[in-house]
Amino acid sequence: MIPAARPAPSTGAGTCTGTGAGTGYAPCHHGEILQGVFLDGDGLRCAGLVTLPMAGPGSGARFVRAPGTPAEALTVVPAGRGKAAQAAALAVAACAERVGQPPCGGELRLTGDIPVGLGMGSSTSDVIAAVRAVADSYGLRLTPETVARLAVRAELACDPLMLDGGPVLFAQREGRVLEVLGPSLPPLVVVGCVLGGGAPVDTLALPAYEPDAGDVRAYELLRARLRRAVATGDVGLLGQVATASARRGQHVLGHPEFDALTGIARRVGAAGVQIAHSGAVAGVLFDPAAPGVRHRVRGCLRALDAHGIPATRTFTTAATTTKEPWNGPAHRGVDRPAGPDTSRRPAGLPAF
Repeated sequence: MIPAARPAPSTGAGTCTGTGAGTGYAPCHHGEILQGVFLDGDGLRCAGLVTLPMAGPGSGARFVRAPGTPAEALTVVPAGRGKAAQAAALAVAACAERVGQPPCGGELRLTGDIPVGLGMGSSTSDVIAAVRAVADSYGLRLTPETVARLAVRAELACDPLMLDGGPVLFAQREGRVLEVLGPSLPPLVVVGCVLGGGAPVDTLALPAYEPDAGDVRAYELLRARLRRAVATGDVGLLGQVATASARRGQHVLGHPEFDALTGIARRVGAAGVQIAHSGAVAGVLFDPAAPGVRHRVRGCLRALDAHGIPATRTFTTAATTTKEPWNGPAHRGVDRPAGPDTSRRPAGLPAF
C-alpha cells in the first residue's frame, strides 16, 4: 500500500473526485554536481547524488482511465515506454485503493523533448509525469515522497525531479532525501556540451565498482564542501566539488575528452566542470559575477569546437543582472525517440 496522497477539494469517502482524465509534467536536469556513496542518518552507506537543475525540456503526460477494464489493459503512446507504463500501473493501483475503487486500465500518452541517453533524467521525467497524470485523473495530488517511491519501484533508481525545492543530496535507489543542502545553488552560467560525440551511455554495461572506506570518506568531504558552497554562495568551491566528483566518476565512465574538458575550464577561468555520471552530457561552470565572463564563455565555446567537443546550450541557473540571453550555438545531440526505451535517433538539442 502506498500512503500519503492529498485529495483535491473534498468529496465523500470512497468517491473518485477526478474526471477520468488527467495530466502531469516533470522537468529534466543537466547531469550531476556530485554523485557517490555517502553515510545516511544511521551511518549506513547509501548511494546519493545532487543534480544540476535546468529549465527548458520536460516530459508531459495525459492519462485517460477506462473504468471497468482490467488493470493490465493499459496502453502507452508512443509504444515501448516500459518504465512509464510500469509507473502508471503502480500509480493506478495506489490511487484506486485511495478512492476505494478497483484498479482499471487506460491510455497514457507521453510527449517531451528531453534528449535521451545523455544523463539528463529523461526516463525519470517520463515516470514522474505519468504518475502525476494518473493521480490527476483520480483527483489526487501525491506527495513528492510517494511519487519518489513509485518512481523507484518503476525504474529501480530515479532522479529527484519530483522535488520543487532547493538542492538536495538524494538517495536515487531508495527515493529519499539524505540532506537538504540549502535554499538554492549559487548562480551559475553553464556552457553545456556532450562527450563521446553524444552517443548514449548504456549504464547497465558500465563496469561494476564497489567503493571502499576511503571512497566514502572522500565523498563525505565533498558533501561537506558542497554544503559550505551552497551556504556561502561560493561558485568557486562548488566548481571544485563538481570537478572532483566528475574526476572520480572517470574510473567507470572513462570519457576520453575529460582531460581536454578540464584543461579548457582552467584556461578560460571557469569555476569547474560537471559531468552526468550516467550519460554524456557535461557542463563548464562559470561565476556570472566574474570579470569578463562573457569573454570567457566565448573563449570556452571556441575551445570546445577546436577540440571537437560539441557545444549544446549555454544557460544560467538563476537570473543575472544583464538582459542579454546566454545563448550558445546548438549542435547535433540526441533527442528522445518515438519508440522503445532503448532505441535512439539523432536530433538537435534545443538551445535557450
